[in-house]
Amino acid sequence: MIISHKHKFIFIKTEKTAGTSIEIALSKYCGDDDIITPLVIEDEQTRQKHAARGAQNYYVDFKNYTVKDWGKLLVKGHRKMFYHHMSAEEIKWLIPAEIWNNYYKFSFERNPWDKVISWYYWTYKSEPRPSLKEFIHSGEASEVKGWSLYTIEDQIIADRIGRFENLNGDILEISKTLGLPKPLRLLRSKSNFRKEKKSYRDLLDVEDRDAIEKMFSKEIDYFGYSY
Repeated sequence: MIISHKHKFIFIKTEKTAGTSIEIALSKYCGDDDIITPLVIEDEQTRQKHAARGAQNYYVDFKNYTVKDWGKLLVKGHRKMFYHHMSAEEIKWLIPAEIWNNYYKFSFERNPWDKVISWYYWTYKSEPRPSLKEFIHSGEASEVKGWSLYTIEDQIIADRIGRFENLNGDILEISKTLGLPKPLRLLRSKSNFRKEKKSYRDLLDVEDRDAIEKMFSKEIDYFGYSY
């Protein structure tokens, strides 16, 4: 997640939508005062390798602490932080209204049937793992975050939701909208744990298809995704 005061945008990072690659690319154009949330060590190393800014300014100002936040700080020594898959609702609560209302907010979404396959291989990176069918019907498949991050009370708050299926085209348009010096260049930031390269249509049966359709009905209806 990034809040850029330099370019006046908020990037809401969803799961399994190339979010880390986008975040690293955006970091290169951030300023000293921008909020950039931490990534895992290997991804921070990638940022450094490509001369992009690392995590910075991600601790929440004490003036925004709740009683519960103060309790965690006093008892456990844990400071409240902005974090990578932070929801729009949480972000809105922690920043001034003029920033929330005036900054360009964007995020990305992905075909739910394809996203579930990616989430499966990310969740279970190696054997032994449950079958894909077990993963879907256990409810684990529904845990991949998207809709709940870029909506508040089921209303989309982002100025733009890019599509993973049109990643390069949408990234180019977003680069122009933000007025960046150069178009964002996405890097491959993580190992590819998805060894099975078949289409989701070849991996899911009718029962699986219908279960995923029910889990992600809001995304499917709003964005017009089809199997």
